[in-house]
Parts: sequence; C-alpha cells; structure tokens
Amino acid sequence: MSETLRTILALCVDGISYGMILFLISSGLAVTLGLMRVVNLAHGAFAMVGGYVALASTRHFGTDFVSSLLIGVIATAALGAVLEKTLYQWVYQVNELGQMLMTLGLTFIVISLVTFFYDTSTHTLPVPTLLAGSIEFGGVIVSKYRSALVLVACAILLFLWFVIERTDFGMRLRASVDNPNMARAVGIDVARIFTITMTAGCALAAIGGILGTEWLALQPFYPLKYLVPVLTVVAVGGLGSLKGTFIAALVLGLGDTFGRYFLEVGGGFLIYALMGVFLVSRPRGLFARRQP
Repeated sequence: MSETLRTILALCVDGISYGMILFLISSGLAVTLGLMRVVNLAHGAFAMVGGYVALASTRHFGTDFVSSLLIGVIATAALGAVLEKTLYQWVYQVNELGQMLMTLGLTFIVISLVTFFYDTSTHTLPVPTLLAGSIEFGGVIVSKYRSALVLVACAILLFLWFVIERTDFGMRLRASVDNPNMARAVGIDVARIFTITMTAGCALAAIGGILGTEWLALQPFYPLKYLVPVLTVVAVGGLGSLKGTFIAALVLGLGDTFGRYFLEVGGGFLIYALMGVFLVSRPRGLFARRQP
C-alpha cells in the first residue's frame, strides 16, 4: 500500500471518529430542537457538565472510565430534569428569540460556575485500559478507542430510531409536539413526555461530552467554542431527523479532517463552506422532518 493511500485511509478513520463525536453530542439537540422545537443553546453546557462530573469522579474518587461515564451521564440527566421542571417551563412559553436568550444566559451561568470550581486550562479524560493502543488493518493503524466510538454512535443511532419511530413513547412524543392540546385531550401526559425527552437529550449530550474529550477537550468556554459545529450538524441534517444528523456529522467530520490536513490556510473553514453548499441546495436540511 502506498504512503498516500495509507494517509488517506488514516484521515478517513480520524474523520469518521470526529464525526461520530459530533453526532453523539448533536443527537440530543436533534431531539430537543428538532422534535420538541426548543431552541436550546445550552445544549453544549450539558455536554460540558457531563465531562467535568466524570473528570471530578475520576480524579477525586478514583473511579474507572465506565463508572465515571455513568456518573457523569446520570448527574447531567438529573440536572436536566430539574431545569426542565423549573427554568424550561418558562422557556417553552416564549418565542424563538426568547428561548435563545434564556438558554444562552444559562450557558454563561454554567461557564461561570465551572470557571469558579476549575481553572481555565483544558482537561481530558484518560482512555480506558481495554481500549488503549491501536490495531492494524491492511497497513493502516487504527485506534481502538476511536473504533469503539464508531460502534457506540451507531448503536445509539439505532436505539434512538427505534424509540422514536417504533415505540408507543415515540408516537406520544410526536403527538405532543405536533398538537399538544389534542394530545392532552386523548390522555397523553404532555408535561411528562417533555420532561423525559429533555432529560434524555441532556444525557445524550453528556455521553458525547465525556467520550469526546480526546478531540473536544474540556474547558470553561466549551459550550460556546463547539456550539457552531453542533448547530451546523443539526441544521444540515434537517430538524428532527436522526438519519440526517448522523450523515451530516459524518460528512462534516470527514470534511473538517481532510480540510485541516490538506489546506494549510483556511482548512478550518471548509466545514462552513460545506454547510453553505448543503443549505443552499437543501434549505430545510438533508432529511428534515415534515411539519404538520
């Protein structure tokens, strides 16, 4: 195998891995923004909270990676549930601009709290021993951890698709969003559905924030620094479409990786050029869910 081909294959692996991290974080926003139609700009803050809780668990209690992951996800989901029952009850009642301002304000509050308890340096979580190191396929060296991330992302995609499209809960969620008054009339507890969905969205954000520290290192301004890529993935994929979010994350992850490698100047802007091309040709995204 030539050196050029080996380099391209290695970049493909890195690009796919990065795309899967974008998907893991964006999948929660695809649920809250795409299905619930809540402009939740604090989504990145929940990803950061999950990462910092897992980091604190590892450092102060010596928990292993899996335990830290579970603790971070559960803590973030609990925080999301509490905020959904308090702050987000107001957010639901205002227009899109109000939702943007309120959730952005929440983001700055979280940033201030993290800055108070942690310094402004970057942090990463240690890779679990079982997934440390690399394996070789046909002359291409592949990270075990990044390979596992791809499998995790695919499993989460299938699970979310099944829940939303093939279960009674998914049917009730779609009904609650499309026509909440009619949903209540037929006995659906819309408030409970929204609480569960928002909590699940926060948990998904935490999973991405914890697993992705190798690429997206933890720091106080994490929610603002990575807000645009996450919003880009959801917008290009189409609101409410998990398939679109997955494909958009994959394409943008590959595009960003190849752009930064081959273009010394402006490589980081390739992702925005791709976004522009997609949205000009498909303004509602690749696979936008039809609105009632």
